[in-house]
Amino acid sequence: MFESAELGHKISKESWNKEVPVLREALLDAQVDLQRAAKGFPVIILVAGVDCAGKGETVNILNEWMDPRHIETHALRDLTDEELERPQMWRYWRVLPPQGKIGIFIGTWYSSPLVDNVYGAIKNAELDQRLQRISRFEKMLCDEGALILKFWLHLSREEQKKRLKLLEKAPKTRWRVTETDWQHYKLYDKFRKVSERMLRSTSTPESPWVVVEGTDPRYRYLTIGKTLLGALRQRLNAPEQPCKVDPMPPQVPAIDNLLILGTLDLSKKTGKIDYQEQLEKYQGKLNLLTRHEDFKKLSVVVVFEGNDAAGKGGSIRRITQALDARQYRVIPIAAPTQEEQVQPYLWRFWRHIPRKSRFAIFDRSWYGRVLVERVEGFCARADWMRSYGEINDFEEQMVRNRTVVVKFWLSISQEEQLKRFQDREKIGFKRFKITDDDWRNRDKWKEYELAVCEMIDRTSTEIAPWTLVEANDKYFARIKVLKTLCERIEAEL
Repeated sequence: MFESAELGHKISKESWNKEVPVLREALLDAQVDLQRAAKGFPVIILVAGVDCAGKGETVNILNEWMDPRHIETHALRDLTDEELERPQMWRYWRVLPPQGKIGIFIGTWYSSPLVDNVYGAIKNAELDQRLQRISRFEKMLCDEGALILKFWLHLSREEQKKRLKLLEKAPKTRWRVTETDWQHYKLYDKFRKVSERMLRSTSTPESPWVVVEGTDPRYRYLTIGKTLLGALRQRLNAPEQPCKVDPMPPQVPAIDNLLILGTLDLSKKTGKIDYQEQLEKYQGKLNLLTRHEDFKKLSVVVVFEGNDAAGKGGSIRRITQALDARQYRVIPIAAPTQEEQVQPYLWRFWRHIPRKSRFAIFDRSWYGRVLVERVEGFCARADWMRSYGEINDFEEQMVRNRTVVVKFWLSISQEEQLKRFQDREKIGFKRFKITDDDWRNRDKWKEYELAVCEMIDRTSTEIAPWTLVEANDKYFARIKVLKTLCERIEAEL
């Protein structure tokens, strides 16, 4: 795979002086067009490769050739305490560039699996699994509109040794060579073998690797600069694609019209005295669980979805009453802000993943894409269909990081919803809870019911199952929520 990157590629000084001014002007023009594009897109550049192959110098050149105000450069190295408490990809999600911007990563999401495998921390099977997750992550970014360019800067074993000695000899660059660099050099053959495996399995049609020989700086800079320019121009000048015929098979609901929501017994009730006793019991238990010695190794994400007026807010309040106010955060999800609209869909949720021993409680969540966006036609069928897999990946990454993901669907009947809507309009301090959209959504009750049932079928997994709550009786619903939450946390402890 690296044979063509060991041929001794070079660019003469004359060619360099002739080509660079033209390339710089073209890159700046493309950057301006990227910012002004009607359908802007983020550009993600990964610069990886052999130690001393010129990654840092290449990034410096790109910032010099273009307007650095619209480039975000990230050299992510050792994990911070804050990052160690979140899933591995959190550190990258939080710094993804928005539409119209360029993000350059030197420390990439490939660094950790590569080094871990070379040094024996993970086996090949775990390496392959991590690379598969990375490929799905990159495909999701591309499906969301991102342009991903991945450059691997290569040096032969002899050239790497030569570069290390030259850097170590010069007083101004001696600091750049560490014991780790020499240790990696001793394992050059193993790094090369694992790197080939990594590039081969993650060079996909939407985000292929470009291998660049790093020996001659002029060749390296021009190759990367021209590749970047070509990719930008190709995307910016591409004609708008006509709508294609949906290639997916048609959806066929249960032919006997039996849906999982229809099996719920909404007549379940809890008496007021029993409710008070159980409320005290489970709130006390929840509080004690959060004081458990091992709870500091966990985090908890609680998701509330349900029919309008199903009692999500009341259930959330009964949870927070049992917690220290410094221990939780309630995140109400509404229409995306302008900042969130220029990022991939899941970005707005990744940013709220809690630290260890903390709760994040979502009042509405990432399931909006397969519910309201699906039913109201805010996104294409292909987009919400692929979201099931992306959501499952998201939740799996949280669970791998010992986050307890508890998901509740609160279900009420149409008759009960109408009664609660009318009550809200009559009571002054509850009027803010009812909107025109709530009334309008009632007209699409059946469409939402079908969407909810498919959501449950596709995303109720063994690691993050849905709990369906019969919520016609608020007392019964609140106790079921508290009891389920306690059971899930206790099982993880």
